[in-house]
Amino acid sequence: MTKDLLNDDDREEAGFDLGFATRAIRGELERASATTPGRPVPLCGRPINQNDRIRSSFGQEDDISVVTNEGLAANLAGLEGAEAGLVLGSGPSALTALFRATTSPGDRILVPTSACTATTALMQAILSGLGVEMVAVDFAGNANLREAVNSRTRLVYLETPSNPLNGIVDISAASAEAHKRGLIVAVDSTFASPVLQRPIEHGADVVFHSFAKYINGHGDTMGGGLFGDRDLISRVRAVATAADNRQTRLNLDAAHLILRGLKTLALRMEKHSTTAHAVALTLESHPAVKWVRYPFLSSHPDADTAKRQMSGGSGMIALGLKAGEIGTRHVVERLRLFSASLSCGEVGSLVCTSADLSTARRISLQASELCETLGEDVIRLSVGLEDAEDLIEDLWHALSGV
Repeated sequence: MTKDLLNDDDREEAGFDLGFATRAIRGELERASATTPGRPVPLCGRPINQNDRIRSSFGQEDDISVVTNEGLAANLAGLEGAEAGLVLGSGPSALTALFRATTSPGDRILVPTSACTATTALMQAILSGLGVEMVAVDFAGNANLREAVNSRTRLVYLETPSNPLNGIVDISAASAEAHKRGLIVAVDSTFASPVLQRPIEHGADVVFHSFAKYINGHGDTMGGGLFGDRDLISRVRAVATAADNRQTRLNLDAAHLILRGLKTLALRMEKHSTTAHAVALTLESHPAVKWVRYPFLSSHPDADTAKRQMSGGSGMIALGLKAGEIGTRHVVERLRLFSASLSCGEVGSLVCTSADLSTARRISLQASELCETLGEDVIRLSVGLEDAEDLIEDLWHALSGV
């Protein structure tokens, strides 16, 4: 029998398993569309009528945007190795729903000590609004986690690789320690995507993605998703449903743009990773560069952990120059192929500095114990899909004279 002649039962009996890229392209949406002969859910492009009602995978008649959201969530859950998924209109909406479903006022969550950025400030703002305490922990040692846990601790939230310094947390070790104490472990895997890292395989309970980054990949839409066991996702879904549905639901146009990006995710992440690794190695050899942080460089303090839980280093690089802040501005101004932007994870290469991401003037958390001062001489590169040789030449030119 050929693949084309195998039905679902035959495939299961024959042990026929689809690869990651195939599932990303021919995923759960096609199962949903098969329940509506003659009216498949569009996998790309805009549907004829956003208000059309079709039969969803749960059997009830519903509007096409709900079914599309279901299909996208199911496909991404499958790619993550999760039982279920939920997609919402933005990353903050997804995080808020997760925190509301797992904590109550007076509780606390543990987060890694990281650089103070607007992302850290956003997390603090969300949790503060919910009356939940955010406690920063250095997860390099299990003893630190044990000491930080008290009777009010409910959730361990990890970001790995982290923004912007590519910090790496050992998901397996942190999850094992957290589970001994009955805690839920959530992992922000946005910078890796399920192509390079699947935290549930390493013991995490739920995975978060900001779709505006690699999963969409084109910088033209927003969204957020959570993927984990069915009971936990059901709890989060109930919280999100209780909120204003128009604000929390991922709209149809955004869903289709994300589906478009998902089809090329495997190819893009391979290219992002190989090019970024080449760029990082070259930067490390430049006399003007003081340091480079990339997960798969041997100089990264947690390179062994990164290589154990990731299949590639992704496309984000952080570096510092010997010339400091003045040199940083000089280099960024001379770059031609890296566009200045706070965004990342797009097909085109982007650059920003720590002055863009956070400064002592704008981020009130700088003096707190929640994060470490980033400084104002860090450059963050989001390496795109251009030819590696061209990007390296552009960087080499920009670094000349520093």
